[in-house]
Amino acid sequence: MLVNQVVRPPDLADRIAVSSLLRRWLIALAGVLLGSLTALSALLFSVVASLALGLARILGRWGGPLRMAVDEGALALTELELRRITCFHGRLHTDVLTPRRCRWYLGMRWTIGLLGIGVVLLLTLFIVVAGSMLSAWVLNGGWGLIENSGRVDGGLVAVAALPGILLIFVAIVGVAGVGSLDRWFVIEVLGRQSERLLRQRVAELTSSRDHVVDAVNDERRRIERDLHDGVQQQLVALGMLIGRARRAEKPEKLLELLAQAHVTSQGAISELREVANRVYPIALDQDGLHTAIETMAERTSVPIRLTYDLTERLRPAVETVVYFVISEAVTNAAKHAFPRLVEVTVTQQRFDRVLATITDDGPGGADPSGTGLSGLARRVAAVDGTMTVHSPVGGPTVVTVSVPCE
Repeated sequence: MLVNQVVRPPDLADRIAVSSLLRRWLIALAGVLLGSLTALSALLFSVVASLALGLARILGRWGGPLRMAVDEGALALTELELRRITCFHGRLHTDVLTPRRCRWYLGMRWTIGLLGIGVVLLLTLFIVVAGSMLSAWVLNGGWGLIENSGRVDGGLVAVAALPGILLIFVAIVGVAGVGSLDRWFVIEVLGRQSERLLRQRVAELTSSRDHVVDAVNDERRRIERDLHDGVQQQLVALGMLIGRARRAEKPEKLLELLAQAHVTSQGAISELREVANRVYPIALDQDGLHTAIETMAERTSVPIRLTYDLTERLRPAVETVVYFVISEAVTNAAKHAFPRLVEVTVTQQRFDRVLATITDDGPGGADPSGTGLSGLARRVAAVDGTMTVHSPVGGPTVVTVSVPCE
């Protein structure tokens, strides 16, 4: 088989290579200049964030909105930096961003921006000085900024040429170096490295496997307890009523026992339906998370204010985890905290994650290491999610769950 290949002339290939190199350098220069501007905003944010977090610590639970605003600002500025570096310095693969890591990154990022400003200023200075000397030499001192008795002769130009070219070259390379340093710093702080990612992922999967096993065992024990304490007791009572009805001699007594047996059978059916719904609600499978939460809220004994901002359905595993966390958190609040109102919020979070927040106005003091909350945390960890519980004495109790959509 004959394959036609286009062979470029050597001079054309060299011109293309030089043009490509120049274009990449100009892109790096633009990235360094833009990074110098964003570094100033990162420095300003770091100062303001430090003051805001200090104030939030003093305010205690009232400083929650202030801490949340700082976290949102850190995530937004870091996302802007990642887009800039991806656009000008190369693609990035980052781990899941957390506010703490983003604040640390922004707190150090401004030093690289100042380094970029210094390199660009040095390059500009060297080019201006070189252009001044050349113009003074060519134009006989007409435009010269550096003059010797009004003239710059060829000897002075020859002496300054070699160190000047070296300095300009170092400054040019320094621009590309600052861009590479910017990208390297992101990778070290926020990015994914193959060996580190592999070790981290193995540890996460090992932990997730243990969490899945624990969650399944907890679920089995809960189902067994619901069947034993609920449905089984109802069926035992039903059997006893039917046995008494068989031994009844008077018709009116027989009818009374049969009526009681009918009521007991209806209670057993309702209890069995409730157990099946707690195992996996039919509304979640047919109509999605929003309808399932609304149905759960209608059956709950405490008022629930629901805010649901998702526009698309999640994958089944994520919907199941989010639903059961919300359901169990509401059930625990109704059983132990006796709140006047429970607020449930489901929103889309940055970086393809869904955020669910359950807040009750009870007395607080919930123990995150307790059986119920720790079981929820294991269920969330099984799908690479995170769960936090903030429950100071006096309330409110806030359960926050963040789960990846994919």
